[in-house]
Amino acid sequence: MIQSPTPPTLIEIAQTTSLSSSPPSQIPTEIVSDEEMSLIESAFSLAFKARPSLSSSSTSVHFHRDIEDGIGIRSAQKKRVGESLLYRFRRKTGLFVTDITSTEWCEKQKEFFLVCGKPKATKAMKAGSARHAVLEEEVITRVEVVIRSAEEHWALKMINFIHGTNQLLMDGLTRELPLIGFAEGVCVVGVIDEICMSRCAPTLVETKTRSQNSLPSEPQQRNGRLQLMCYKYLWDNLLANPFPSQQFLESFSLNPDYKLSKQIQETAVQAGLPAPQTLNDVLRRYEYVCSMLPKTRDQLLLRYEYQKDQSLISENQFLYKSNWVTDQIRSSLEFWKGDREASYTPQDERWKCNHCKYASRCPVQNPVSEEA
Repeated sequence: MIQSPTPPTLIEIAQTTSLSSSPPSQIPTEIVSDEEMSLIESAFSLAFKARPSLSSSSTSVHFHRDIEDGIGIRSAQKKRVGESLLYRFRRKTGLFVTDITSTEWCEKQKEFFLVCGKPKATKAMKAGSARHAVLEEEVITRVEVVIRSAEEHWALKMINFIHGTNQLLMDGLTRELPLIGFAEGVCVVGVIDEICMSRCAPTLVETKTRSQNSLPSEPQQRNGRLQLMCYKYLWDNLLANPFPSQQFLESFSLNPDYKLSKQIQETAVQAGLPAPQTLNDVLRRYEYVCSMLPKTRDQLLLRYEYQKDQSLISENQFLYKSNWVTDQIRSSLEFWKGDREASYTPQDERWKCNHCKYASRCPVQNPVSEEA
């Protein structure tokens, strides 16, 4: 079935330069609210991004769409596939990488987040989003482009990815790179903060902002490592296996022969692509670029910044763990597909509940709530 066009939506386009950071210093560690990790990233990930490029200046396209609301809380009985959280909340968008990291933090909290609505944006959330916007503006000049359908939305995301990879190879740096891949048969999308060339190979970088001038707790750092590993997992899969175009089209009921607007065609040409007439033209180019991707380094970089003055708190380098991230993704998908009920945060990490907006409803804190 072909999706009907949606009302025109404004998106934006961008320009890139190179940045550097100062060396890390000795800092203390403390336990803080998960809002700076889970909620900031969840809010930030709601922006869909696509990025075309121009010959002498890099450009980026941004598309924002609200995710449809879910209704009601799952019963204790196992749900059918059509009633899974994946189907109810992500069937039009694909699963976000931050959907996977937030379930690693606490699946029950994520379930409440989906069915009850996200909490009001906090000061930390707003500051984190603002910092990401500043980093983006340092490499982006915004231009408005109109999209009319889901087909054009996905086409722009792919154009954006193609631009970003070209920019990486030419300039040695790209930012806010949208990624579309598959994990265990499920479409997963994400936006990589930064990729820079290091020792002739790309390094994936994630920047986290902090309201305190100190490192977050180990579970938060572990969650940040998982996010970067998910990006590498998707990147490596795109390099190792042909992109499943037919599965992608069927997943979102897209028409491959949908004719793109002249504005999008012009944008693609400016990004260095042969003039695409249809979504299928862009999809074929995306497949080719994915097959030619350079292998990224196994060493990943997680950067922490102090929100107050954007000073560097720490840069943590760590190695990619293929088996661990694969297990984490599979476990998360069990929850999203409705194969099992949401689990709770481990006993030794129940301090997270002290910062959870849904604690009053959670059976861990209030056993009576389970029956309610």
